[in-house]
Amino acid sequence: MESLIVTVNRIQRACTVLGDHGGDAALPTLWEALPSVVVVGGQSSGKSSVLESIVGRDFLPRGSGIVTRRPLVLQLHKTEEGIQEYGEFLHLPKKKFTDFSMVRKEIQDETDRMTGKSKQISPVPIHLSIYSPKVVNLTLIDLPGLTKVAVEGQPESIVQDIETMVRSYVEKPNCIILAITPANQDIATSDAMKLSREVDPAGERTFGVLTKLDLMDKGTNAIDVLEGRAYPLQHPWVGVVNRSQADINKNVDMIASRRKECEFFATNLDYGHLARKMGSEYLAKVLSQHLESVIRARLPGITSLINKSIEELEAELSHLGRSVAVDAGTQLYTILELCRTFDHIFKEHLDGGRPGGDRIYGVFDNQLPAALRKLPFDRHLSLQNIRKVVSEADGYQPHLLAPEQGYRRLIDGALSYFRGPAEASVDAVHFLLKELVRRSIAETQELKRFPTLQAEIAAAANEALERLREESKKQLCEWWTWSHHT
Repeated sequence: MESLIVTVNRIQRACTVLGDHGGDAALPTLWEALPSVVVVGGQSSGKSSVLESIVGRDFLPRGSGIVTRRPLVLQLHKTEEGIQEYGEFLHLPKKKFTDFSMVRKEIQDETDRMTGKSKQISPVPIHLSIYSPKVVNLTLIDLPGLTKVAVEGQPESIVQDIETMVRSYVEKPNCIILAITPANQDIATSDAMKLSREVDPAGERTFGVLTKLDLMDKGTNAIDVLEGRAYPLQHPWVGVVNRSQADINKNVDMIASRRKECEFFATNLDYGHLARKMGSEYLAKVLSQHLESVIRARLPGITSLINKSIEELEAELSHLGRSVAVDAGTQLYTILELCRTFDHIFKEHLDGGRPGGDRIYGVFDNQLPAALRKLPFDRHLSLQNIRKVVSEADGYQPHLLAPEQGYRRLIDGALSYFRGPAEASVDAVHFLLKELVRRSIAETQELKRFPTLQAEIAAAANEALERLREESKKQLCEWWTWSHHT
């Protein structure tokens, strides 16, 4: 079962490399199908200390204000005893960090590379894998701490931006919420519990963690919370005691800190009966076991989604066709082949192998004759109009034999009526040919993977059709002029 978490870790890393990191995604993704533990808490709630205690190493950036400005996907891998602990970042593959102070520096530097030196936040996660014999197989996602006010240097929208980012993770049904709340704060005002109650009202996905139990006022305790009476959840609450700021300043190591934590629960009169189910080591084991069980339950759905995605991608690759060579000669040959395929489909439309050519025939067989039948020849060649035209052509000298000038004017007037329907037929054929070009390009399957070439072929074809239309109208004009002077 332990290998399941390792497998999910590899899938998460692959998702990040491919740009799928859930969080801000509008549509369901593979990342969202993968169960994960998301750490949520307000600023100064002890989030960083809990994570460091689980890992057993001091490796997270510290400071005032918002320190975590990008999601940190922390993947823990249990190794065999005797193997040196090290960290490895996804953006720096094969570079092992054995000095965990350099891990802290790299987290800070990688955050600055994405967000700059400002105090902005980014949804793009940092992936850190830690290999150690002292950890359990577990994946945790650390998010920026919830805050109520923007401090100097932060945009006014930072409060809402952080809540939106955190909410986008915790509202997903495959998310296990690790809600961090300090014990010396009224739990009713806890940012983490307020948000988790909104997205998980039944408490089925939420693990409550109480920090700073050693800092509570004398004479008070958190038994009602830890035993699930004050704020019931489906999973038991876990109390932890982190290193104090004085311990951090003195560089007290994690082994000593864990020992001190165990002593606190074992010797405390209030919490002694809960000592076996308290502390960061117990928390890590519980989370690891629960994550494994959730993965087991979700495994059929994850497998189905992966198989479906593979099928869709293979179908798309098959549709896209063979790869394109990089050398110019082969690329030119490919372009010519695609143009020939388009030309063949276009000719099939014209010749009758595909629909479209019949509509061009209809222009000359139906549209043009119908337009000619509507021409006012009966009025133009009426006896009254003939007398008028002949009389106007003769002027003050009547014709002796045949009214040649009058006949010419009648013929010219009749020919001028033909010009309008003829030009309209040219425009109609031009429109139909442009439509056939568009359909031919759409039906050339091989062109769909080259949208730029599609656009270039369409532009070249339409430019040629426009030129031919103008030449056709010019020939009509020349024919009409020739007929007029003949």
